[in-house]
Amino acid sequence: MREEKQEIRGHLVLTNKRLDDVNTHLADQSRRIDAIREEMGQRTDAVREELVQMIQETNKRIDETNRRIDRLYEVIVRRDEHSMLEQRVANLERGF
Repeated sequence: MREEKQEIRGHLVLTNKRLDDVNTHLADQSRRIDAIREEMGQRTDAVREELVQMIQETNKRIDETNRRIDRLYEVIVRRDEHSMLEQRVANLERGF
């Protein structure tokens, strides 16, 4: 009976040691996960900032292109109006 008790205690000691090792390992894994989570958060923030900057630059280019298109439209309208005026003047000159 005493030997069995001693054997059970030996198994308990080994089991407790293994549980302590597992707990230590889990705590280490938890720290690693937290560190990776923090790093991924920082990377995500950096990518977000970069994307926002790229979107802003693209919007500026779009705005500039729109201004150029507006200017081109104005020039085309003026040319059309000028052509119409030339035609009217020519018609008036022919009438006299």
